[in-house]
Amino acid sequence: MTTQSFPVTELVAARRPTRKDAARNYDALLAAAREAFAEHGAEASLEDIARRAGVGIGTLYRNFPTRRQLFETVYADEVNALCRLAVEVADREPWEALTVWLDRFAGYMVTKRAVREALDGESEVFVACRESMYAGGGPLFERAQEAGVVRADMEFGDLLRMVAGIMATAFEDDGQRDRVLGIALDGVRKTRMDPGA
Repeated sequence: MTTQSFPVTELVAARRPTRKDAARNYDALLAAAREAFAEHGAEASLEDIARRAGVGIGTLYRNFPTRRQLFETVYADEVNALCRLAVEVADREPWEALTVWLDRFAGYMVTKRAVREALDGESEVFVACRESMYAGGGPLFERAQEAGVVRADMEFGDLLRMVAGIMATAFEDDGQRDRVLGIALDGVRKTRMDPGA
């Protein structure tokens, strides 16, 4: 599998400027937007995003003429990173590969919550992102099931919904969030004492 096999990869590549200085500004804006959305949700100020990126508001609008385009691009960039990670960890032990990917997926849910309310779930970007996420993470899940380290009575979609539900909860701190996620994943992992197989 290569990153070229994911629909979202082409979408992200088509939007990124090719000139080095423009690409640097573009990447800085995406990083700043991701951070601002995580802190303030969909209402994050575009002026604040430009300031965090170290560019003027005009540069932001040149790269992202509408607020919606900024939301879509941040979202697609996050999913593309998930797809790249799926390729990078594919050769690790099945359980490790899956949990490394799920940890990144959990972080992605913060961005998704912020932009989901601002975008149509049936948009072209959302469809490409969903297809790409399943194409990236799905094989890691299937490989872990085939290796006998993940319960056989669940599907990849079940796992994503479980993690998404956990990430929608308010936690006291990152440590508590990680503990809760770890407890949930213990329920996903198949042990030798589990019936069936």
